[in-house]
Formats: sequence, C-alpha cells, structure tokens
Amino acid sequence: MNDVLHKLPEFASNHLALVGLFVAILVALLATEVGTLFRKWKGLTPAGLTQLINRDNPLIIDLSASADFEKAHVPGAKNVAMSQFDPEHKDLAKAKDLPVVLIDKDGRTLSKPASRLVKAGFTRVFVLDGGTYAWQNAQLPTAKGKK
Repeated sequence: MNDVLHKLPEFASNHLALVGLFVAILVALLATEVGTLFRKWKGLTPAGLTQLINRDNPLIIDLSASADFEKAHVPGAKNVAMSQFDPEHKDLAKAKDLPVVLIDKDGRTLSKPASRLVKAGFTRVFVLDGGTYAWQNAQLPTAKGKK
C-alpha cells in the first residue's frame, strides 16, 4: 500500500487528462448528491407510491404526452400536458394540503415542474422515479385510455 501512495504523484503527473476527468466526474457526482439533499421535493419508488396511495390518497398528475398516457398510466392519475401545467391554477391550488405526485413516461423531466409546485406553496411534492416505465417494470396495475 505504501508503494502505491509513493507512485501516485508520478501517475498523476503522467496522466493529467485522466486525473482531470476523474476530478470532473467526482465534482459532478458530489454536486448531484448535494442537490438531492437540499431539494424540497422527494423521489418515490413504485412501492413508495403504492404506500402513499394507500395511506394518503394523493393527487397524481401525469405529465406524459396524451398518447403515452392513453397507452398506460397509474390508475387514478390525471393527465396534464407539460405545456399546460400551471401550479397557480385555481383547481390545483385547492390541493395544496394534499400530497401531489408527478409522473411522466420515464421520470426524467419532472425536476422543474416539481420545483414550480414547491415555489407555489405545495409542501408535499413527490416525483415517481423512473416514471410510468418503473411502475410497469414493478408489475403494478396500469390503466389505459383517457381516464
């Protein structure tokens, strides 16, 4: 082990590009983890969403494209187009005390809508990690059609 530590500076000076890439990846990973700790909304697994549905009857908003929503969605979810999503809407504002769960096809585009809900005063905001794909992969029931 001591021999490895003595050779490390030599390795680093001979492989500056690799060391720089390693540092960049490490900084990006740390920034992501710190951001996760301080965000005001929480991610849910499909099992966590099932528990939340059974315990608290949340408002589930699916921001998937309507064609994707019609193919498969979490039962009870309401489809809202991403372009039409407005946390300040009077109907949505009535649900500020309820837990609100955001879903899309794959869970990748929900950070901004979740942050908008928090900024609008919603205190219990959740995102389904992996979206509808994760729900289906967990072999949980899905609904089809517009409702």
